[in-house]
Amino acid sequence: QVQLVESGGGLVQAGGSLRLSCKASGRTVSRYGVGWLRQAPGKEREFVASSNWNIEIQYADYVKGRFTIFRDNAKNAVYLQMNSLQAEDTAVYYCASGIAGNYDAWGQGTQVTVSV
Repeated sequence: QVQLVESGGGLVQAGGSLRLSCKASGRTVSRYGVGWLRQAPGKEREFVASSNWNIEIQYADYVKGRFTIFRDNAKNAVYLQMNSLQAEDTAVYYCASGIAGNYDAWGQGTQVTVSV
């Protein structure tokens, strides 16, 4: 059974930084694609960043230059470093794992709140 557990969310002032962690069990994430997605209140879930098994990385335009996705294969974990946070980044952040963007495993989510 695949489990993804996010952590690192919290309350931060605009302009601040947070690092989200996603630790996996039951699956070796280095062999799969991993993505971060988010959902703000009243909005649909949206793509944030992904790292494919071949290390191809993609970012949504609204986080490019501010967020960085990276892996620690030794820890079977994926991280999302978020800098220059804005109020619009407030959301529940989810990590997900799968193949070719078809995510079949999801974490429970971690809340990120950016205050102005």
